[in-house]
Amino acid sequence: MRVGFIGLGNVGAKLAGSLLRNGLDTTVHDLDAGAMAPLVAAGARAGDSPAAMMRDCDAVITCLPSPTACAAVLEEMLPEVGPGKTWIEMSTTDAEDVRRLGARVIAQGGRAAECPVSGGCHRAATGNISIFMGGTRETFEAVLPLLTILGRRVLHTGDLGSASLLKVMTNYLATANLLTLCEALVTMKAAGLDLATTYEAIRISSGNSFVHETESQMILNGCRDINFTMDLVKKDIGLFQKIAEDAGVPLEISPLMVSIFEDGIARYGERAQSDRIIERLEEATGLTITAPGFPAEMVDDEPEERGYEVVPARG
Repeated sequence: MRVGFIGLGNVGAKLAGSLLRNGLDTTVHDLDAGAMAPLVAAGARAGDSPAAMMRDCDAVITCLPSPTACAAVLEEMLPEVGPGKTWIEMSTTDAEDVRRLGARVIAQGGRAAECPVSGGCHRAATGNISIFMGGTRETFEAVLPLLTILGRRVLHTGDLGSASLLKVMTNYLATANLLTLCEALVTMKAAGLDLATTYEAIRISSGNSFVHETESQMILNGCRDINFTMDLVKKDIGLFQKIAEDAGVPLEISPLMVSIFEDGIARYGERAQSDRIIERLEEATGLTITAPGFPAEMVDDEPEERGYEVVPARG
């Protein structure tokens, strides 16, 4: 199988690396030629354009920063879509957009699968990230061998659009957790607690979470570099807010989160790392929330293994 990969950002480049590491015939493309260079040096082909990649590959994966970018790239590829061609969308995007674009792919005889990922860049790098897949069961079974190379745990979520809804929801929860961790760390520091002890107290307690075990370490190290920027956070929690509004759910916490990140962007810039949101509280209190002994980079300590389907319990 020849696989194309378009969008070599923080996550995309690592996912494409997993394809190469596992011996797949891989073509890559990005507007930034510098992002393509390491993968081409590792054995990937350099793709000329999205249209050429869809023409020459069996499946093309997109992993792009916005619904607008996804739509633009698919528009280029559509003339080359037909039977035997598969579009796999791995961006965090809008459910309605992916349904609309996927329907166009299917209308031309191709397969469409939305496959957003969750688990952080460090797990994307090792092929241990989790993948949600929206699309028909037939398409799921067709793309599962590829998805089990890219990720460890693969969940078929239902029809097109379902994976995007769930992905946005999980990012909303992760952001809420980040904000409460920022408040917890600053409050414990203000109360005179040692921050390394505070970290361990959270880690071994009912307050623990994936976000704590990753992002709290980046905060305490002082690097504040989790490979996820404030503009992306704002996009994702904005998408979740829209889902709630469309469904008539009167959220209370979500609008406050949007406001906090709008303020963070105004202070530090759209491309500031999301963990820097703690600096709003550092500035307000005059405290510095760092501690020795925490890493400057997250590394996945799980061995790379072939992935598998996660099957929900059904009573």
